[in-house]
Amino acid sequence: MTYHFSKTVDMPFYAAVSATTAALKSHGFGVLTQIDVKDTLNKKIGARVCT
Repeated sequence: MTYHFSKTVDMPFYAAVSATTAALKSHGFGVLTQIDVKDTLNKKIGARVCT
């Protein structure tokens, strides 16, 4: 069995991340960690990821 929740928002990615973080905080939750895949790949193997 597979299932998921999704939501489409009408705002840029970083604005959505910021709004989600603020909403979590207002309910007593928080973001424990953020993973920057581009930075990690660059540090580990010197890969330059284009966006």
